[in-house]
Amino acid sequence: MDHLLMLLLLVWSSDSVRLVNATSLCSGRLEVKSNQSNQWWSSVCEDDFDQQDAEVVCRELGCGAPSVLQGALYGEVEAPMWTKEFQCGGNESALLDCRSSGSDRNTCSPNKAVGLTCSEPVRLVGGDSRCAGTLEVKQGDWRPVDSYDWTLKEAAIVCSKLDCGSAVRLREESSERSVWRINSNCVQSGYPLRECVTSHLSSSIMDLTCSDSVRLVNATSLCSGRLEVKSNQSNQWWSSVCEDDFDQQDAEVVCRELGCGAPSVLQGALYGEVEAPMWTKEFQCGGNESALLDCRSSGSDRNTCSPNKAVGLTCSEPVRLVGGDSRCAGTLEVKQGDWRPVDSYDWTLKEAAVVCSELDCGSAVRQREESSERSVWRINSNCVQSGYPLRECVTSDSSSSIMDLTCSDSVRLVNATSLCSGRLEVKSNQSNQWWSSVCEDDFDQQDAEVVCRELGCGAPSVLQGALYGEVEAPMWTKEFQCGGNESALLDCRSSGSDRNTCSPNKAVGLTCSEPVRLVGGDSRCAGTLEVKQGDWRPVFGYEWTLKKAAVACKELDCGFAVSMRLREESSERSVWIINSDCVDSGSSLRECVTSYFFSSIINLTCSDLLLQPIISVSSSMYGVSEAQQQGAPVLRRSTFTICCSIQPQYPGGSFQLTFTSSNSAHNYTQPANIFWMWELKTLRPGTRVSKTCDRRSDDTTTKSIIELWPRVFWYQSLHSTSLELVCKAQESARLGFLPPGSQTPPPDPLPLIIRAIVLPLTLLLLNVALYFYCKLKKKELREQSSSSRDLISHPDGFLTHNHHQLPCMYMFPLQAHWFLLKK
Repeated sequence: MDHLLMLLLLVWSSDSVRLVNATSLCSGRLEVKSNQSNQWWSSVCEDDFDQQDAEVVCRELGCGAPSVLQGALYGEVEAPMWTKEFQCGGNESALLDCRSSGSDRNTCSPNKAVGLTCSEPVRLVGGDSRCAGTLEVKQGDWRPVDSYDWTLKEAAIVCSKLDCGSAVRLREESSERSVWRINSNCVQSGYPLRECVTSHLSSSIMDLTCSDSVRLVNATSLCSGRLEVKSNQSNQWWSSVCEDDFDQQDAEVVCRELGCGAPSVLQGALYGEVEAPMWTKEFQCGGNESALLDCRSSGSDRNTCSPNKAVGLTCSEPVRLVGGDSRCAGTLEVKQGDWRPVDSYDWTLKEAAVVCSELDCGSAVRQREESSERSVWRINSNCVQSGYPLRECVTSDSSSSIMDLTCSDSVRLVNATSLCSGRLEVKSNQSNQWWSSVCEDDFDQQDAEVVCRELGCGAPSVLQGALYGEVEAPMWTKEFQCGGNESALLDCRSSGSDRNTCSPNKAVGLTCSEPVRLVGGDSRCAGTLEVKQGDWRPVFGYEWTLKKAAVACKELDCGFAVSMRLREESSERSVWIINSDCVDSGSSLRECVTSYFFSSIINLTCSDLLLQPIISVSSSMYGVSEAQQQGAPVLRRSTFTICCSIQPQYPGGSFQLTFTSSNSAHNYTQPANIFWMWELKTLRPGTRVSKTCDRRSDDTTTKSIIELWPRVFWYQSLHSTSLELVCKAQESARLGFLPPGSQTPPPDPLPLIIRAIVLPLTLLLLNVALYFYCKLKKKELREQSSSSRDLISHPDGFLTHNHHQLPCMYMFPLQAHWFLLKK
């Protein structure tokens, strides 16, 4: 609301001038409107406008001093055109308060429309130079800026607007007063600071230091880029530097001046070519100076620089691990002005891996909290994951927990998405600090066990050449001869002879299992979920669902998640809390945990490997047969029984029977452990319908197929015992089910006994009676007529004689386990 109010006030106070055709309120093509009856906005010709006029316009618009005044910078003159020449003294409060020429102008040459860029009303006050001090922004009045949620990324924009060098340091100062709070997302989107402020009350304001005379450009980090230098003298242009005038000691001074670490790469044209103007002197630093312009320089000037010679410099990030057993272990500290530890809040091994990489250590193995109430840096994990250096993602904070991190010293796995898989690289502790690929011929299963243990992962699951890319130079020259129990790969014995070549597709690719387990259950696939990161701890999963829990079951090779519940402990304990978004992005559980204290832990049951359903088919023609992929034949007009069965594994669940044809599909689901009966009618003769018998839960399915007319699908959603389906095949043109009312739990067994025993016996007696009746009738007919007549078999199961039809049913083979269904 305050932001909107200030913009409205701005529009009201600037009713006679405006800047158009640009993205900022402080830049654009100048248009003026008279207070007289003519209310048209008019373009201004550059010949009628000078620097003093520009100062008045910028002041009237609430902007800073004019930085660019150029014809047609924001488009051509548009009619109507202002006809008078402005003659401002430079101190007027509004452009129309200035004197103007007596004569009118009727034309304006091409490319002469006044284009004006005013600087942003931003300043640093109270510091040692104009590039250091308390940040203030003017929007009506000058106010300091609240330090909330600001990082060096936003500060770099301020330094650029002030035409200073790189952002070096941010720090908080205490001051309870009215401030501007600046939306960092607004600034990152490219809007000017003045358009991103809202009024606020705060006790902390921002003090910013930019470099005065050096900067690195054309790169994504403040600590890398093409070097540019600006003199303190009258010439204020930023100048490129020629590589012939710059050496390693000069680079050390620049990196220190910018608040970065030691120089790691110094190479010509690494970040682009020399751009005019060019720095003309050779720097001759001793290496200990605090600023590059404090160094001595050569007496003679340089006028040319060979191609590909512009100084490109990469400084290391000011990050370190202190207090550990090696330079790759200890308390994480970042320098931004001063060295401070890092708050452990919201950090996982994914962010820790970025630190290990910047330190040129191996893989991130473990992170843990330490108690220490002090000033810390809080690092935005999303900023780090977006690829920004740690130093550019920190904000000042106070915390009681700081981070202790362990990276591997001499081994790492690269070119994969998990910290526990990739192409193996090894680095010696000796003077040669290059990471080297390893040839598969020099590495075996016992060596792999040592590597997986050193990286904090589980046992090796896959060891295969070129699984994660080919050998890259340099190559490790010795054969490892580990016993399997060593704590580090370089502790193993090695061969005496060196290897100079490695055959194609032989770079060691290693996949270690994830350190995840279920304990205290009936099997290895059920119990309390625990993850190891340094030590084994139970897991609490905020907003966890079976879908997310399935990741743990998959990592354990235990099928899918069957059930999950939170178990309350009597007191809080150390647990791992899992970031569900991290898991959803495809990262392993170990890479998504952060340390926490909680009283609830996850109990998880996975399905283990599902047993495949057994399908048997019994028919009058072929008897009982197993029907898996090979199928089983069934005759039309015959009764057959299909039985899908599976050993019971888990209580509950459901059956699903599915019939699918080329033009229709039907599904029906009932609770498991209950006997259900469906009547199935086949399609037209010769028609095959694609169906399957499945056992299924969530994303995991085991399947068997029977070839019938029609085939039958069966699903077991989670668990079960057995499902028997009795079908009566009839000639019909449709596929259907009994009405839903018939698909209810089984009735009293007595009617089933009657159907299974009494009715078949009745049919047997009826068949015998019909047999003798038909035999007697035939004899009588022969005696009554001397002419012979043929008996014709009717397709529908009747006998024809003299146009008189007599019923004659087919004989059905009887089997004790059949059921007779009504049509």
